[in-house]
Amino acid sequence: MNESKLSRRGLICGATVVAAGAVAGRIGAQDEAKEIQRVVTNGRINQSVSRWCYRNLSLDELCQASAKIGLKGIDLLNPSDFPTVKKYGLVCTMASGGGSLNDKAKHEGTIAKIRENIEAAAEYGFPNVIAMAGNHNDIPNDVGIENAVAALKQVAGLAEEKKVCVCVEYLNSRVDHPGYAFDNMAWGVEVCQRVGSPQVKILYDIYHAQIMEGDIIRTIRTHKDLIGHYHTGGNPGRNEIDETQELYYPAIMRAIVETGFTGYVAHEFVPKRDPLTSLAQAAKICDV
Repeated sequence: MNESKLSRRGLICGATVVAAGAVAGRIGAQDEAKEIQRVVTNGRINQSVSRWCYRNLSLDELCQASAKIGLKGIDLLNPSDFPTVKKYGLVCTMASGGGSLNDKAKHEGTIAKIRENIEAAAEYGFPNVIAMAGNHNDIPNDVGIENAVAALKQVAGLAEEKKVCVCVEYLNSRVDHPGYAFDNMAWGVEVCQRVGSPQVKILYDIYHAQIMEGDIIRTIRTHKDLIGHYHTGGNPGRNEIDETQELYYPAIMRAIVETGFTGYVAHEFVPKRDPLTSLAQAAKICDV
């Protein structure tokens, strides 16, 4: 966004946000800022937000708003972004990483990228690096699992040494990512169990899982020890996580708290309304 053209935008308060007193302060270019009141008061869920969903805001703007709302960090950043996040007292809750774990022909680049970002995250004390399973293409599922295990074993030692968790993301193959290999929980569970490292876990994206399998709370409880990170998103559409969609996030968040999870839950929905109003609303919904 051209900061010189950034105008003051009124926060459109939904009922949940009004009840929370969510709107008040300033953020934006040239001191035309938005006042935002802290909505996270319980703090039993460590919340963050995915950078890519807020492309019309600079990283500085998103960091300022997130800190005021009460979020702990920003998800899915490159190492070049780390100094900005740290400047606002936030954490990069999930660093970028490598894709195509299931394709041996792509292992060299995938492994190198994951290792590079483990080192970068560790330097800043940040906790997680993402890894992607890759698409099936012509790779049989059992071979893809073997390849993913082999690749992750090559980074697990470094992850353990640096105390950084490599999180393999669950995506849906029905709507958004046709052909993606890790589109069911059994795939990720088998891979992580065969790698056998406490620093290799699953990024459980609730939006994607709802499309493929549903049964969200039971899955969280069953596989709590293998889940290292969560993403939110409303279904259908990957938009706001309020009453406009089918998932009931307060119950999901309570289930996460009950498992003793101490990692991060990152909001990864694309707002259809004023973005910071929707982000504040989501933070309030998940502050169980």
